[in-house]
Amino acid sequence: MGTISEKIFSRAAGTEAKANDFVLADIDYAMAHDGTSILAVNAFKEMGMKEVWDSSRIVIPFDHIAPANNETSATLQKEIREWVKEQGIPNFYEIGEGICHQVLPENGFALPGKLVVGADSHSCTYGAFGAFATGVGATDMAEIFATGKLWFKVPESLRFTVEGRLGEGVYAKDLTLYLIGKTGIDGATYKAVEFYGSSISELSVSGRMTLCNMAIEMGAKTGIVPPDEKIFNFLNNRAVAPYEPVYADHDAVYAEELTYSADDIEPQVACPHQVDNVKPVGEVEGIHVDQVFIGTCTNGRLEDLEIAASILKGKKVAVRTVVIPASRTTLLAAIENGTMETLLKAGVTLATPGCGPCLGAHQGVLGEGEVCISTANRNFKGRMGKGGFIYLASPATAAASALSGEITDPRKI
Repeated sequence: MGTISEKIFSRAAGTEAKANDFVLADIDYAMAHDGTSILAVNAFKEMGMKEVWDSSRIVIPFDHIAPANNETSATLQKEIREWVKEQGIPNFYEIGEGICHQVLPENGFALPGKLVVGADSHSCTYGAFGAFATGVGATDMAEIFATGKLWFKVPESLRFTVEGRLGEGVYAKDLTLYLIGKTGIDGATYKAVEFYGSSISELSVSGRMTLCNMAIEMGAKTGIVPPDEKIFNFLNNRAVAPYEPVYADHDAVYAEELTYSADDIEPQVACPHQVDNVKPVGEVEGIHVDQVFIGTCTNGRLEDLEIAASILKGKKVAVRTVVIPASRTTLLAAIENGTMETLLKAGVTLATPGCGPCLGAHQGVLGEGEVCISTANRNFKGRMGKGGFIYLASPATAAASALSGEITDPRKI
């Protein structure tokens, strides 16, 4: 009677694990980026540890402030480079390689049935591949670096079923925002959300990553889509290790089961300053925007850039528009198929693959009172600049808004 989470924790802990049990679990892969690795490494050293448990299972990407925005960031990054070399960690990804949550799947670390943790809250993205993936704190990551293990409380699970077909101009981001709006920012606190239904099956790998990426925004420990042929095909010649898909039993026990219809969903916008402050685009149309941002671990993949390019093709943006591909691989693919040329001709500004302004560090921070429509995952006050206002939307809605200089329904373009 196991859910996906219960089964993965049972395997990782070597004992039967049920919801609300406390288990000591073996970690399959662990990630810390430039923003959190320094904290984890400092804690690792304070513990008196000299050598990591398994260098091949640790992944360190530089993405949050990449390239470094000042001398302090540069010095901290230098320290991590030295530690990575000292520990012989082969899975180090330098500036420009991309966002951690894109780099891990591209390089085959996000695998069905695995327990994958990251020192970043959006590590739940890897649940798109049927993994139990979650974020942990830097001191927890230090413990993992040292032992390869961590204590967990096995979460209860929610089952979300979405049937039907998303309409024209409606994408995975709209579905995600819709579900968060219905659930609330704390409606799934410390739960694992399993996604089912024809609408979920129809989503691409990229769309599933968008969906699971924002599970944390409803308070969830993780979001999981049961793996299928789309996932297996993606992992062909990519997976770094053998894996065994895990599926819930037909009589698995869920804390709650909720069903939604994709036919009811239109383009959605999350308004300042909470992610669950979600409204149909028609209710916010016409709001002036100063900046458009297309990118991040939520919507910076090739599919997202192609959607934006299809709207901007042959036109010019009316406001400053920052585009940041999720990875070098994404950027190269967008160059090769002409997507990037279309975007640049439309007047967008291209920045280094990475997180950019999403966390308010550089490459597009907002000024006092400025409004941005963004494809990111958070719109908290101060997120992209202490005086800015952030509206979250799909790449289609963001691109349509870039053309008009105000929030615009992409179905009208």
